[in-house]
Amino acid sequence: MRFEELNKDNYLLFAIKFYDNPQAVTKDDFDNDLKRIKYIKRLLNRYKNTKVVEDLKVHLILNHLIILFNVFNDAAVPLLFFKLGEEYWPILKSFLIFLNRLPEYPRTAISNIDVDENCLKILQSI
Repeated sequence: MRFEELNKDNYLLFAIKFYDNPQAVTKDDFDNDLKRIKYIKRLLNRYKNTKVVEDLKVHLILNHLIILFNVFNDAAVPLLFFKLGEEYWPILKSFLIFLNRLPEYPRTAISNIDVDENCLKILQSI
């Protein structure tokens, strides 16, 4: 199946197609890995609403992102951008730049998203 555009109808199929976790043996394992996106959203929301540095749980967010990349590989990027609202994209892009996981080619709309400078400074200081 080709995915021209990620949408609510094909999101789950897209995630299943690119899921690669040899240790996962049940649907619950898959669901738990996919829930990491929800956890990331919750953590980003706390920071977005307060802009307080202490509210940005950098290490926890990085752990969730790394696990997502381990089990979904490069498909984690479209999964994240689809599930997280546009208001979180600058913060997410900052993390992806820090992890060097932002695709350079092909050039997409992600390239036009500004980074959260404050978030990027925090990431560069760790």
